[in-house]
Amino acid sequence: MHPLDNPVWESLAGRHSPLALGRDGVLRYPAGIAPFLGVREPGLRVDDALHELVAPGEETLLLGPLPQAPAGWRLEPIIELVQMHCPAPLPAQPGPDIVELGDAHQGDIHALVALVYPHYFRSRTTALGRYFGIYLDGRLAAMAGERMGPAGFRELSAICTHPDFLGRGLARRLMAFLSNDLLEGGLTPFLHVSPENRRALELYERNGYRLRARIPFHRLCRPASEQAA
Repeated sequence: MHPLDNPVWESLAGRHSPLALGRDGVLRYPAGIAPFLGVREPGLRVDDALHELVAPGEETLLLGPLPQAPAGWRLEPIIELVQMHCPAPLPAQPGPDIVELGDAHQGDIHALVALVYPHYFRSRTTALGRYFGIYLDGRLAAMAGERMGPAGFRELSAICTHPDFLGRGLARRLMAFLSNDLLEGGLTPFLHVSPENRRALELYERNGYRLRARIPFHRLCRPASEQAA
């Protein structure tokens, strides 16, 4: 199996192993960092580990291989995501200064993602990698960062622009900057996007990202009480 066919597991078993929770072929991120869970291979029966890892009433998300769901749990398809990669350097994009975002920027980061990227960002998501942004008029106008990291690869995530600053090429500038930085470091950038998000798909295609695969995206939900099973 290619590492990008199982990106959550490969990242948690490698680069993000200091953050990983789990055993017996199943790993997850702490809930405050990311909602993702991965299994080593498809079809594993890991009921005991899942009961330790997933709280009653909690929903976790899986990309690629699926375990067997414990009795009473719901394992549901969400969508088949488009997985894209960047095989070659991108043309540098001129524009405003790019700053690396750190602890002092957390309030601005969370305000922006709450507005335009609320689904998978958590209170400690920035522990997954570097994040970069562009400030205009004293506000965080756009940002992009790193998320999963299978060996030899690095995922771009949270590429977003405040609605007040759309149409200025800010996301394009950040994508080119971060993608080229990763390529220079010997890593292949990749990302995931919904096939329904035509605006983002067109942005990525115009900027040198190419389809690698379509990858199943599921939610695994534990009932709020075992009696609910």
